[in-house]
Amino acid sequence: MEYLKKYPKLFQWLFLLIVFFALCFAIDVPETYKFIRGQAEFVKDPNQSVYFFLGKEVRYYAFDVFWRLPPLLGWLPIWINDSLFFLMNEWMPMEFWNEDTQEFKTRPLLLEISRNLTSFMTFLIELIREILLGGLETIVAFTSWDFIDAYPWLELPGLPWTIVAAGAALLSYKLSGKGLALFAGLTMIYISIFGQWKPSMQTLSFILVAAPLSFIFGLGLGIAAYKSKRVEKALYPILLVMQTMPQYAVLVPALVLFGVGDHAAVIITMVVAVPPMILLTILGLRAIPPEVIEAGRMSGCTNWQLMFKVLIPTARRDILIGVNQVIMVCFSMAVISAFIGAKGLGFNLLLALNQLNIGLALEAGLCISLIAILLDKMSLAWANKQTDYFGNLTFFQRNKNAIFFAASFVIGIILAYVGTFIFKGSFNYLFEIPHNKGISTADFWNKGVDWIFDTFFVYIKAFNTWLIQDVLQPMRALYLRMPAVATLVLAVGAGYLIGGVRSALVVAALTLFIALSPWWDRALVTLYMATFGVVISCLIGFTVGTLCFQNKKSAAFMLGTIPATRYTIEGLRSVPVGLHEAATMSGVNKFQRLTKIEFPLAFPHMMLGLNQTIVFALFMVIIGAFIGTEDLGQYILKALSDKNGAGIGLTLGICVAFIGLIFDNLIRTWVGKRKKHLGID
Repeated sequence: MEYLKKYPKLFQWLFLLIVFFALCFAIDVPETYKFIRGQAEFVKDPNQSVYFFLGKEVRYYAFDVFWRLPPLLGWLPIWINDSLFFLMNEWMPMEFWNEDTQEFKTRPLLLEISRNLTSFMTFLIELIREILLGGLETIVAFTSWDFIDAYPWLELPGLPWTIVAAGAALLSYKLSGKGLALFAGLTMIYISIFGQWKPSMQTLSFILVAAPLSFIFGLGLGIAAYKSKRVEKALYPILLVMQTMPQYAVLVPALVLFGVGDHAAVIITMVVAVPPMILLTILGLRAIPPEVIEAGRMSGCTNWQLMFKVLIPTARRDILIGVNQVIMVCFSMAVISAFIGAKGLGFNLLLALNQLNIGLALEAGLCISLIAILLDKMSLAWANKQTDYFGNLTFFQRNKNAIFFAASFVIGIILAYVGTFIFKGSFNYLFEIPHNKGISTADFWNKGVDWIFDTFFVYIKAFNTWLIQDVLQPMRALYLRMPAVATLVLAVGAGYLIGGVRSALVVAALTLFIALSPWWDRALVTLYMATFGVVISCLIGFTVGTLCFQNKKSAAFMLGTIPATRYTIEGLRSVPVGLHEAATMSGVNKFQRLTKIEFPLAFPHMMLGLNQTIVFALFMVIIGAFIGTEDLGQYILKALSDKNGAGIGLTLGICVAFIGLIFDNLIRTWVGKRKKHLGID
């Protein structure tokens, strides 16, 4: 009884686990139950049960309700497909003027809006792309092909790679100094001499459209949510779902609404990139001290002046970190967008992977990584840069970077012109190095992969066999053996023990949505794969983070790596110095200080790293469908090639998002209570 009074939570958790396992053993697996393979899912079987809802037929295999709940939400994908078809083909038909046929044409309103939106996005992308690479379609958009034939000199020539490289280096120098400038210059030179200039600029043009538009929409919605509680409450659940939903699930509705191409990729990238911008805008504005707001009002500011002259400049750093997140999300979409026709490095990477050409894939992937790192460092430097309002600078000091860029521009034009004579009759390497003329290390990497496979084939095969047969398959069987009711009891019980009735209700609603969908078994397979990945990642991440904490140089390097490592280092660093000194004076050794003081205080921070690891693991599990998994990702991938796949893809994406939100709710609630208990802000 003393232990029960001293550790009540521990006994509550033990009781919950006993109930869970008791239900698992009490509920037998039905004799007719079998994990249905993907190719047989939609075969009409006379043994299937049928129900109709809203005029839609839903077929499923009926089992004991304690084993598997009936798919009462099976109508949802069909309803989404029918709704999209109605909106795009029948809703609000109106007369619109058609420039091509010079007559009015009847079109549904949403279809006309989507087509005009895609035309506008295409124009913006082509404009930036032709400024960087050259072209004439932008000029034709304002004139005609006959006009271009009459004045061919109006064609945009594009910028030589030397000018873009010089501009990147100078901008980096202005933001962060010599180190970043050197990295920017080397990055641009590497991209050029390896023949990746054209696809890199195609990707950059895509980013330069998506990122600013995402920033504008995110900032506007963030301000609206800050000023109105109703707007914030309406946006909050959408933002939570979007942050945990795999990007592939959003591609399918995009194909229906916007078609295939760069324009669709930009719109979908904005859908994914806007949520972090909104959240960081709200966070920045909420963090402003009340004294600053009062000072602005006492100075006679109007609401507009208060927002744009006082609040936004004060929250500048958080908002610019939001810009950084937008850029990173845009680059994460560079490869995914290739599935709906976006040009650039992502498309080249996808082709290389389809050909199993590891070397070419590495080259394209390295270019994406280098550009992403460069823009990440530049945006963070911009966020942290302080403006000197009181410096008495000369004209040259104020404008030296612009002067140097103008000089670089002239020198670049001269070099490109000289190149037309040096490389006469061939490609002008001082203007652009074509893909097939650049340096390539693809053969080296391909031979390296072949050598590793040939040399260590026996060991790799033995490890794979052990991992699959002795670890993964038994783990998968255990997860599929969990009855729906037992799983629901475990999830809801965990929510109640961690966060009370409110958390239990949230977890129950999210779990029930998945359990009542037709893909409960697939969700369990997704969960088992994510669990294995998270356990391994956290074991490595927490260990490496703890070791790196002891070494400041390695800690500085590892802060940008996997979330478990980064949050471990940050959590251990957050332990007050006074506690370290008190521990030293008490005579404890390093191991005792680590296990008795540092780990308990850093554990809430480390759990946030676990939360991020779970989200990343779910994203990667979905991507794993490309190499033959049988989870929710398999059906999301199949939905991309199905004309009626929008409903399935979106519903499956919501299921994955809800898995992430269940863990997010539990972990964040526990972290908040633990920090309050420890007195940590």
